Amino acid sequence: MDSSAAAADRYTYSPRLRWQPEVEEYFAAAYGRDRFARISEALAHPSCYSCIRVNTLKSSTDAVMQKLINLVDQNGICGGINCLEIGQQKGPHVLDYESQPEQSVKEVIVSRKCAESVLRGAQVYVPGVLACSAHVEKGDKVAVSVAVEKPADDSGWTVGITRGTVLQGVQSDVHYEERKGLYIGQGITAMSRSGIFRVLHGVAVEMTERVYRLPSFNDVLEGEIFLQNLPSVVAANVLDPQQGERILDMCAAPGGKTTAIAILMRDKGEIVALDRSHNKVMDILKLAAEMDLNCIKAYKLDALKSVRKINEAGNVGITDNCTGATVTLGEDSDNCTGSSTKVNAEFTKAGEDSSTTSVVQTDDQKPDAKRYVSKALLRKNLRQMRNGPGRNNCSGGRVENSKGFLPNSFDRVLLDAPCSALGLRPRLFAGEETLESLRNHAKYQRKMFDQAVKLVRPGGVIVYSTCTINPGENEALVRYALDTYKFLSLGSQHPKVGGPGIVGSYKLSNQTYNEEWLTEQEAELVQRFDPSSSLDTIGFFIAKFDVGQKGD
Repeated sequence: MDSSAAAADRYTYSPRLRWQPEVEEYFAAAYGRDRFARISEALAHPSCYSCIRVNTLKSSTDAVMQKLINLVDQNGICGGINCLEIGQQKGPHVLDYESQPEQSVKEVIVSRKCAESVLRGAQVYVPGVLACSAHVEKGDKVAVSVAVEKPADDSGWTVGITRGTVLQGVQSDVHYEERKGLYIGQGITAMSRSGIFRVLHGVAVEMTERVYRLPSFNDVLEGEIFLQNLPSVVAANVLDPQQGERILDMCAAPGGKTTAIAILMRDKGEIVALDRSHNKVMDILKLAAEMDLNCIKAYKLDALKSVRKINEAGNVGITDNCTGATVTLGEDSDNCTGSSTKVNAEFTKAGEDSSTTSVVQTDDQKPDAKRYVSKALLRKNLRQMRNGPGRNNCSGGRVENSKGFLPNSFDRVLLDAPCSALGLRPRLFAGEETLESLRNHAKYQRKMFDQAVKLVRPGGVIVYSTCTINPGENEALVRYALDTYKFLSLGSQHPKVGGPGIVGSYKLSNQTYNEEWLTEQEAELVQRFDPSSSLDTIGFFIAKFDVGQKGD
């Protein structure tokens, strides 16, 4: 092989996704070995299309399409379900590194997570650089490759590269062969080698050529469009929210589906969006503000605690944010001053947060010999008076905490459950997942689904979705739901874009555990998005449940 052919073979992108052997056998049994091989190959590559959701409260699909045509010179724009799909020619492209036979190309190796971001359009940032050629200076042209985990001697996985390693660029280099087929593009260094391994932040390499050339939509038509995967757009439409309804998005961050639901409702009604992370709740609020949406209320709350408990006396239990004590409506306490208050226990809406109750009379207007206020609480109140409220304090906090919601208080519930995320693309490594970890994901999702069932009203709708190809988190969850709650039934979905679900069951070898999936009739009512199909989407799953009359 001549040097040019060797270079062309070397500077290519042809990764192989590794799985735990038992996980690979499990998926091969579910999909068939050939189909799973195609799915596995597709997962290692980004989609060739970018899907954009249009904010139809600000613009129209046709108007946005025309603006994008004016902004970018490309083919393959098509519209549908309030979104656009913009395509580029398929990759991966083979790049010309213009190296001289007697010279080696300067190279940079990045971590696998950094590479997955670069393949989606990001630059190479300093924390993601693992190794670099010697004598790299600012402004040098470099070839960028990725270090993917490989089996270690202890049966684990390792990248085998220490951060700061010097690359020789010759075949005697210990990392030379393992980079073959794992080049993701080329770029210009934004700092020298010494700078890359000295500073903590910043762009290390500005990518100029990529094996996948997808357009960037940063700051493009802000507020009018939102970059979102097609299955996620479909999931919001399947929920079919109506104006004036009360909707719950149980795991809402970063807010893509939440805002899609709000737009479908024409911003008329109420959407309660939950996440247990303060910063992620802020992301939801920021996105809602950017899109000028007013019907979204975002709260910090673990979805597993989203059902408000009712004590034996029939009163709703509330936890005092400052003291941790449990009180009941009618005898609430001012969470920040420590003074006892008598409140009107009448809610404007079932399940509404206790902060909306109206104060009738405060006990600090008259002495109460029975009330004891600890010195620690007094000191805390004095600090708040001096320093002002912090971001998580209940007076003036930037995000609101929720105590949960009453049963049957929502018309529709979207549970886009935290999952193994084995459908996200590009994915360059999957060896961390075991059969046990996949089962643990499924157990967690069942607990969340139980909460969703309690919160939706009879006659309502639950939409369950994940971004994983694991049938244990998808079809097995549907089987659990239908077998456990006889008042649930699978509803028809519109639009129906994905394919059918998986039929049958799987018995783990040497174990008594038997995982049940769907019947043929049930499989036709769910949507499964296959990464290897012509749609070229992420792996995704959607099930819609109609809620009948609940039993006692």
